[in-house]
Amino acid sequence: MYAKPDSNTMTTRIARAEDAMDAALKSLSYRLTETEDSRMTPKTPDVARPNGAATPPSLNGMRNDNAPVPAGEIAPEIAPLPSSAKRTPEAIAAGRPSREEAEAAVRTLLRWAGDDPNREGLRDTPARVAKAYGQLFGGYEQDADKLLERVFEEVEGYSDIVLVRDIPFYSHCEHHMVPFMGLAHIAYYPTKGVVGLSKLARVVDTFARRLQTQETMTAQIADVIESILKPRGIAVMVEAEHLCMAMRGVQKAGVSTITTQFRGAFRNDPNEQVRFLTLVRNKP
Repeated sequence: MYAKPDSNTMTTRIARAEDAMDAALKSLSYRLTETEDSRMTPKTPDVARPNGAATPPSLNGMRNDNAPVPAGEIAPEIAPLPSSAKRTPEAIAAGRPSREEAEAAVRTLLRWAGDDPNREGLRDTPARVAKAYGQLFGGYEQDADKLLERVFEEVEGYSDIVLVRDIPFYSHCEHHMVPFMGLAHIAYYPTKGVVGLSKLARVVDTFARRLQTQETMTAQIADVIESILKPRGIAVMVEAEHLCMAMRGVQKAGVSTITTQFRGAFRNDPNEQVRFLTLVRNKP
């Protein structure tokens, strides 16, 4: 059996340990500072003590690191990093990289993939990729709100459902930058008028031509139509195949993903949802 520790002994040991830690912290919180007249503050002569130990130097020539840094002096731990050590290059911090930087990045990826960017077949690939990205991600340059600004109010009192279905789109998964593509279907009940049918297709393209998730894109389409047109109800359905699932990872081709958003009358009335899905699926 183990002997029960004496409580007084343990208390004494803990107190001694705390005293030793306080002394260590105090010794670490001071350091010698330079003066204007010399590189180092002159040392205080050691004075012999009865037990033969030396007297510690005076604290007058020492500084507390926790005290405020004097004006004009920069503490080493907060000194600015040199430009070469910055994690974000100046060109990126100020805005978009240049076309030359984008092409250089493509060449780096080609080398990383194991090929030679200087061989004949790849020599012009960086320029082609940069140009293609300008089109594939052109949605960042477009304002979806402005596409819906013009509303046609002379519709002879029409207030029933307006459905534009089978809008093809091509987007890129923001997780792997691999394409996903499919069809979008949009329906709404107008209140103050209708928009040109091509505008709804352009709204889909605006959000599709960005790095996306299908769920986010579906909600964005519904949000902008709801905020600008303020319809009595809106329904959006997107169905797509993701190549990040077909070409890599689980590698299951032909799998379809469906996302929906119902607002207003479509959200509140299940019959309206059935009507929307019936019109989308019943194709001639």
